[in-house]
Amino acid sequence: MSLSRLGIGIGWRAEIDLTVERLPGVDFVEVLAENVPLDPLPESLRVLRARGVPVVVHAVSLSLGGAEPLDPARVAHLAAVAEAVEAPLVSEHVAFTGAGGLESGHLLPVPRTRAALDVLVANVRDAQRELPVPLALENVAALLDWPDAELSEGRFLAELVERTDCLLLVDVANLHANAVNLGTSPTRFLDELPLERIAYAHVAGGVEHDGLYHDTHAHAVRPEVLELLGELCGRVTPPGVLLERDDDYPPDAELAAELAAIRAVVASR
Repeated sequence: MSLSRLGIGIGWRAEIDLTVERLPGVDFVEVLAENVPLDPLPESLRVLRARGVPVVVHAVSLSLGGAEPLDPARVAHLAAVAEAVEAPLVSEHVAFTGAGGLESGHLLPVPRTRAALDVLVANVRDAQRELPVPLALENVAALLDWPDAELSEGRFLAELVERTDCLLLVDVANLHANAVNLGTSPTRFLDELPLERIAYAHVAGGVEHDGLYHDTHAHAVRPEVLELLGELCGRVTPPGVLLERDDDYPPDAELAAELAAIRAVVASR
């Protein structure tokens, strides 16, 4: 599969739609499927598409790692948004968001057992059958780890890719979060991944409190996260790198500076 060259991008949010339109150096954007209405599509997205800016669609609620069947309506909406914006691909998380009819409101890490991997593989295949474009799957940040893991996170994702032919979305901010919170090794994670399958990468800000790192998407990107982006780019050139910001939006100049810093890291490798 030939992966689309995306460049450097930013997450499109309705709160900063005009900012995204006028920021320099935005090669692509990512939208949250759950926040995008289809009738009509937001004017700002129509403007970006008319300019030829690619729009990737990101989902947060499919619960691919859950033991229950996928919600067909959520998969259908993701597919419909992808078609509406002519997305080159869609993405979701290696996570579950609830069980027994209860929603957690958070992306919960999947136990890294072979039984859990079998469930995840089945759900990913079900989603892929309904989606019009390739699916990339993202590593998540965690505050705790499930006991009795049978696979490292890198090997877990590598086997997922092998069994489903999915793409990878590598979130380097989440790698930093897990290194702080769980003591995991980001370099081991990257060494174990089939990086030729990477579709794009995420970069985001966070904050540390009482020894725990919180992936807030509401703070400036930390130097440690940019260093991990450099580690990734030292192994492979990601087709795209995207800045996520979901709250407490700073002035345009600060977002532009973060995009420039990301571009500099990618260009230096």
